[in-house]
Amino acid sequence: MAENITLPPGQFLAPSFGRFGLGRFANRFPAQPDTVALKIGGAVARPVAIGAQLAELPRVEQVSDFHCVTTWSCVGLRWGGVSFADFYHRIVVPLAGPEAGAGFVVLRGGDGYHCAMLLEDLLAPGVLLADTLDGEKLGLEHGAPLRLVAPAHYGYKNVKHIGAIEFWHDRKHYRFPYPYPDFMDHPRGRVALEERARWFPAWLLRPFYRVLIPLARRKSRKALAAYDRAN
Repeated sequence: MAENITLPPGQFLAPSFGRFGLGRFANRFPAQPDTVALKIGGAVARPVAIGAQLAELPRVEQVSDFHCVTTWSCVGLRWGGVSFADFYHRIVVPLAGPEAGAGFVVLRGGDGYHCAMLLEDLLAPGVLLADTLDGEKLGLEHGAPLRLVAPAHYGYKNVKHIGAIEFWHDRKHYRFPYPYPDFMDHPRGRVALEERARWFPAWLLRPFYRVLIPLARRKSRKALAAYDRAN
């Protein structure tokens, strides 16, 4: 029952888990949504392209919640994929050779969006590179062919349509994507601590983010419908 669900601070329960994207990223999709292809670069010894290697990793299925920074949440989602920790230790380290201390990770999506997380957060239990949702192949609306699932972090950190991952020593190679100001990107974005953005108190940001929800949902639905008609 919904009344028995305890949500993080400032969140409300959404009726469904639909496609959600702000601005120009709601209108763009990867060129090959059915093909997993990851470029690994940045401060590494050998930039590499990853594809079939992911299938060699152990499969993981988990039930976890999704919390959007704009204050809505969906609970009990069943994700499937591979552990980011397995991916890092079994594929990235031996094949690409990240430099010591390269703990700032930029994830780039095929829709043009990108975001950054700390490596220590990505290596935490429960963080996945996911390719299924609720037992079905991950749909385009939720990030096909591959997306990040980091349940402890707000949704804007959970990059969809991942096509490249870069390992750096610091933020100098990264800026939160235009047109959004840098203050909207907290270095960690942890839900439990309500790290919605930098510098501003969370209670002040809640109403600001909440007014974006109807516009973002309409734009996302319209873009997905247009893509379906064209394909």
